[in-house]
Amino acid sequence: MTTATATSAKATRNMIFLVLVASLGYFVDIYDLLVFSIVRINSLKDIGLSAQEITSKGQFIINVQMLGLLLGGILWGVIGDKLGRIKVLFGSILLYSIANFANGLVHDVNTYALVRFIAGLGLAGELGAGITLVSETLSKEKRGYGTMIVAVIGLFGATAAYMVAKFGWRNAYFVGGGLGILLLLLRIGTFESGMFKNIEQSKVTKGNFFMLFTNWGRFKKYIFCILIGAPLWYVVGVLISFSDQFGIALGAKTIIKPGDGIFYSYIGIAVGDIFAGLLAQVTKSRKLAMAIFLLLSLVSVYFYLSATGITPARFAWLSFFMGCTVGYWATFVTIASEQFGTNIRSTVTTTVPNFVRGSLIPITLAFNAFKVNYGVITSGYIMMGILTLVALLSLSQLKETFGKDLDYVEIS
Repeated sequence: MTTATATSAKATRNMIFLVLVASLGYFVDIYDLLVFSIVRINSLKDIGLSAQEITSKGQFIINVQMLGLLLGGILWGVIGDKLGRIKVLFGSILLYSIANFANGLVHDVNTYALVRFIAGLGLAGELGAGITLVSETLSKEKRGYGTMIVAVIGLFGATAAYMVAKFGWRNAYFVGGGLGILLLLLRIGTFESGMFKNIEQSKVTKGNFFMLFTNWGRFKKYIFCILIGAPLWYVVGVLISFSDQFGIALGAKTIIKPGDGIFYSYIGIAVGDIFAGLLAQVTKSRKLAMAIFLLLSLVSVYFYLSATGITPARFAWLSFFMGCTVGYWATFVTIASEQFGTNIRSTVTTTVPNFVRGSLIPITLAFNAFKVNYGVITSGYIMMGILTLVALLSLSQLKETFGKDLDYVEIS
């Protein structure tokens, strides 16, 4: 074997290892992100809350966790651009692993919320750093496949959380913490992005979050990147996470369990991510793939919200269907990553998905406001319609980035 061949083989192995580590990181990230939604009812009941309190306090804890994601997205994004993507991968997983262990020991709502806030801070760095590393390391023609693999493997963290939760909600948190520590050890062999290394010692401004607001063109792109992902999180964070309420409104004779919906919807999202990623590669257009899936998600939500007399079995199939149609997470995050230069790419790629997750706060508030006058089902239609229309308009304003060279910087 020649030296050039050996070098090429080693580079290929390194890239495969990097994609694998990023994928497993997102697996643990999704596990921890959704474990509360899965164990919400049982855990809050176990610490002494009434049925009415479970709904209100559950929303409160989710909103606190999302606040942590919002703040953590900014923190880890800036660190990723200033100090490197690898440092984020190590720091974020250590923080949310510790929070997971602590979560298994809580006995009151306030402590529960505080620990979920800390977990949110830690979780915020995982996906952005991983996608940034993969995007900057793989070739421009193949990076779509890399980010697709990260998302597909990662999303099965939801199914793992669902299965582990059957053995008790406290055990589910302990297992999540253990998985994080194991992954931390695996990451010892990861390497830094070459694009980041090229600018590490330069005087170019790096990790300046406010650069996104000082230039009108950058600001618009940034906001549009956030808005195109909002419908996905509405489907998961409201329509499925609070499916027990929708089940009552639809006249279900059996209790509809949100944990079941999350399990099947995330299998669907993983499947959808494969097809969205392949569609983008075949058509050489991430925008086209996004637009098709946004329109399909409207159809799936219509079938869900019109499912009068819904049964657990029908709910499982509808959750899977909705998951498939919102399975554009990898495509959406890759679009955001490709829109900006290396010196703020980590900041964007980390904050955008977390701001989308954090958008659950105003989305939930708006949904509840509509619910007062229009009821659960009609409000569900209204919110999905508004979010999808805004997402499609935002997508139309973004430039196509498939095959774009990412080795450039933003000038402040």
